[in-house]
Amino acid sequence: MPVAQTSLSLLHDYSLEMTAKDVEKLDSARSLIPAGTRINVTYLGNEDLAMRRVASSAVKQYGFVPVPHISARRLESEDQLREFVAALESDGTGSSVFVIGGDPETPAGPYQDSLDVIRSGILSEHGVTHVGIAGYPEGHPDISSEELWAALEAKAATLKDAGIPGTIITQFGFDVDPVIAWIESVRDRGIDLPIRVGVPGPAGIKRLLGYARRFGVGTSAGIAKKYGFSITNLLGTAGPSRYIDELGSRLESNRHGRVNLHFYTFGGLTETAEWIGNFEGGNK
Repeated sequence: MPVAQTSLSLLHDYSLEMTAKDVEKLDSARSLIPAGTRINVTYLGNEDLAMRRVASSAVKQYGFVPVPHISARRLESEDQLREFVAALESDGTGSSVFVIGGDPETPAGPYQDSLDVIRSGILSEHGVTHVGIAGYPEGHPDISSEELWAALEAKAATLKDAGIPGTIITQFGFDVDPVIAWIESVRDRGIDLPIRVGVPGPAGIKRLLGYARRFGVGTSAGIAKKYGFSITNLLGTAGPSRYIDELGSRLESNRHGRVNLHFYTFGGLTETAEWIGNFEGGNK
């Protein structure tokens, strides 16, 4: 008889996301976060190399595992990519990275997408031993479903051929149905990489809906109600307890493989870490 995961088992080894500007917030939240937690550091256009290095180093200094992002279409040259990963290698913060295409419609340099960066071989030349890649259970507003699947399969195959372990981190969402269906499609395609399902941490409802619109995430009235808020009432804060409970009840390890959670900290690192602690303690 298949055994479903539980909400608490899903929270084991969760990961978090921060920006390079969140170092002070990480300092405030660090006592609430388990040692060894993987913390992704985003690669935004309004941040520079120095800021990204400082943030990744702070993650390591506080006893966590830094996972710096590399945004392919933001890279202006091969030299810029080499400079970044060489700096991470020098700081001891670059063994794990997350490679994503990035927001710019037109690439700033030679890399059209994350697959180009992975295929370059530059990551392994500079000590990268684990690569995260993106997954989109609800699709992408600017990329067709066929292109997304082809890219995911190509990235998984490239990492496997190179002998580099990887993880898929998904876009956040509010609806468990497309997530379960997508994970099953991933496994049916022979992709056995661990998956971290993106979850929005507790945040103001208006902010959550704003991020959802930006990233093409479904937010119908029915989905919003399942998540625990109304799209007609933008006041207050929503947390993902219902979402995690349902996801945990429907995942089966023999069918869905290894699945953990990745929290997008829209409401802040401290707020997210406190919420997780309360959830684990039964105070949802």
